[in-house]
Amino acid sequence: MLQRLQKILASAGIASRRKAEEIITSGRVTLNGQVVTELGTKADPDTDTISVDGKAIKPSQRLLYLMLHKPKGYVTTVSDPEGRPTVMQLLGPLPERVYPIGRLDYASEGLLLLTNDGALAQKLTKAGSHVPKKYLVKISGRPDEKSLARLRNGVHITLDDDRRVKTSPAKIRLHEDAPNPWYEVTLIEGRNRQIRRMFQSVGFLVEKIKRVQLGPLVLDVPPGKFRSLTIREVAQLKHLTPSQ
Repeated sequence: MLQRLQKILASAGIASRRKAEEIITSGRVTLNGQVVTELGTKADPDTDTISVDGKAIKPSQRLLYLMLHKPKGYVTTVSDPEGRPTVMQLLGPLPERVYPIGRLDYASEGLLLLTNDGALAQKLTKAGSHVPKKYLVKISGRPDEKSLARLRNGVHITLDDDRRVKTSPAKIRLHEDAPNPWYEVTLIEGRNRQIRRMFQSVGFLVEKIKRVQLGPLVLDVPPGKFRSLTIREVAQLKHLTPSQ
């Protein structure tokens, strides 16, 4: 998209708009190898080569924030050595590359956040972030109250590297009563296959898992679809505190 040179320089962090105008009129800017001094000159930052004092500038990266409803049967990675479909295949062409934040295993579905905002990604994935995540979980069989109390208080599970860890306290309540009931489970951590391992530790297998909430984000798109986050949602994510 064509933009005035001074706007491109300002967006790239070279200088303020007014200072960028001075840089252009002083003959320090080239466009595709030609010196430009006219302030009305326009260029496309994605296709044209713009240099200041002989050094090419990089266009500013557009930050993207997406909510995807991951279906079952997709892996939460950019690529997969086993050739399984990845969540990236659901996105189609985007103006910038994005990456999944956190994970949902192959057999699980639900809310997945993707972004190219490295600072936010680090905040949400670091161990101390404690962002609450809410899941709907279908169980094979009916756990009794004693088993549920154990899960709420934390149980010991074995991780992929054979380490034994105790899970943090979880919120668990009945969501749909049935011989194979659904429970609403809220965690403040997200170890690999954690929910499956938690219920297995008290003798029950998980049939289905669907993540319906991540911090302030509530899943509201159908399976396989995605949408951009609103300005308000992005602000809420950036202002999360460890207790939220």
